[in-house]
Amino acid sequence: MNVKIAMWSGPRNLSTAMMYAFAARGDCAVIDEPFYAAYLAATGLDHPMRQAVLESQPQDPARVVEHLRGPVPGGLSHYYQKHMTHHMLPSMPRDWMREVTNVFLIRHPARVIASYVAKRENPTLDDIGFSQQVELFNYVNDLHGNALVVDSFDIRQNPRSALARLCEAIEISFTDAMLSWPKGGHESDGVWAAHWYGAVWNSTGFADPEGPLPEIPDHLAPVLTDAIPLYQSLFDQKI
Repeated sequence: MNVKIAMWSGPRNLSTAMMYAFAARGDCAVIDEPFYAAYLAATGLDHPMRQAVLESQPQDPARVVEHLRGPVPGGLSHYYQKHMTHHMLPSMPRDWMREVTNVFLIRHPARVIASYVAKRENPTLDDIGFSQQVELFNYVNDLHGNALVVDSFDIRQNPRSALARLCEAIEISFTDAMLSWPKGGHESDGVWAAHWYGAVWNSTGFADPEGPLPEIPDHLAPVLTDAIPLYQSLFDQKI
């Protein structure tokens, strides 16, 4: 049975490592943030490598959806789609989400903010995607009640156990091949990878368990305060 997995996360959330893990299976095609160019075109936001992103992908979300609804690339059994929640603007089509297994990848907002500011200063709540993640989670549950949540902390703590639990939930087999990948990135990386993916490019597997929560700059404390209850509402639903 072909399974299409839409993995919804915010930035700096273990999302690229998870894409690499599914790609390493050998039976799973992957795609990296297919709505990114459409999001930038619609919002006009000035992100790092903006022009390169716009030139690398379709800017019409309907074209993106057409691809996601099509055959699994390469004739493989499964299709892992890495999505950023804030890319799915309210104006974009969502009916295709009925046709995929929707999983929500969460991370404590203090860790997200600390990682984000190292690459792009002064993130807003919208930038880190928690409100959009909750909204999409509720949308999927209203559709068919089977939205799944996985916490990146659990994956870092015990990748084999957490991934096996996730695979069982999405009804595919777990394989140890998901625990490692070649250093240097993946051919499906988005053009923006050169700016964002340095750490995972240098990895061959999931990083060690996370330590204590990091300190957040005072001026970002309101963002953290707003994000925590959103995160907690999803944390309470994790598998």
